[in-house]
Amino acid sequence: MEPFVYQPISTRVIFGRGAVGRIKDEAERLGARRALVLSTPGRGEALARQVAGLLGERSAGIHAGAVMHTPVEATERALKVVMDRSADAVIAVGGGSTTGLGKAIALRTDLPQIVLPTTYAGSEVTPVLGETQGGVKTTQKSPKILPEVVIYDVDLTMELPVPVAATSGMNAIAHAVEALYAKDGNPIASLMGGHRRIRSCPAAARGGPAQIEPRSEALYGAWLCGQVLGMVGMALHHKLCHVLGGAFDLPHAQTHSVLLPHSAAYNAPAAREAMARAARGLGADDAPKALFDLAGRLGAKRSLRELGMPEGGIERAVETTMAAPYWNPRPLDPVAIRNLLVRAWNGEPPDSGP
Repeated sequence: MEPFVYQPISTRVIFGRGAVGRIKDEAERLGARRALVLSTPGRGEALARQVAGLLGERSAGIHAGAVMHTPVEATERALKVVMDRSADAVIAVGGGSTTGLGKAIALRTDLPQIVLPTTYAGSEVTPVLGETQGGVKTTQKSPKILPEVVIYDVDLTMELPVPVAATSGMNAIAHAVEALYAKDGNPIASLMGGHRRIRSCPAAARGGPAQIEPRSEALYGAWLCGQVLGMVGMALHHKLCHVLGGAFDLPHAQTHSVLLPHSAAYNAPAAREAMARAARGLGADDAPKALFDLAGRLGAKRSLRELGMPEGGIERAVETTMAAPYWNPRPLDPVAIRNLLVRAWNGEPPDSGP
């Protein structure tokens, strides 16, 4: 067996229906006396108020200021609320945007975090933060970013619309696929990343919003996918998603859904064993094609054009990717990456190339 390094994730995970009822006990266990509940504006506020109510006297109220791609200015506004209310912990209730805001606050203050996911983002169990400033999204990794507690309660996901469940699940699968061929991969990450449960993430959308068991399976699959990404580094797929999200403000999960078949196809010639494992996890013979077909069956958008990316932005995306590349199993070729983005922009099937 090849030598490897394995660093387990230290987050406390509580999984189960009705687990949100344990939020006050978990805040007390962390020593939190004034926990600020974070959410996005709009629908997320109602759930945030529910959680604040469960906290009782340990609540510092809510701040519904989370924004997609975690812009630095949104974090600065939240930090002022933290200071004004003397908050000593943050509780993120929502998807990746809300989790990102909690992580950004923790990075700057080292306050403890609790996350209650309502989507399948998976970022709640990674020590990685992506922030946007001036149209550029950058990432960093630190133990301070990793939440102390994650509470997975399927009841919090039951109002997740089917299209959002589908693309959020594809986002989760992207974490697992990248982990399979990561530079610092290990047998544990490969075992989890290739698990058959990864297909449960987007498959939950087909069960409809009233199905408890499919959405419970999806939450479990999302946890697996997030765990593996938290263990290892990212490659071309995440780099492209970060570039396009920062430059064109494209929706995060939908961008993952569109790009994943193409980035998997790009790396397939250099990561055949990883792609074979991914294919087995997906119950298919060809992973890139299976991912493209799965997005289609779920009714997810399959082109960057549909997400609002201008065709003229392709060249900018190539240049930005090449200027600060992530490690990747296949060397980065600007011509091949341009072709990848052209196919993704048009919504064409993935092409593994020569």
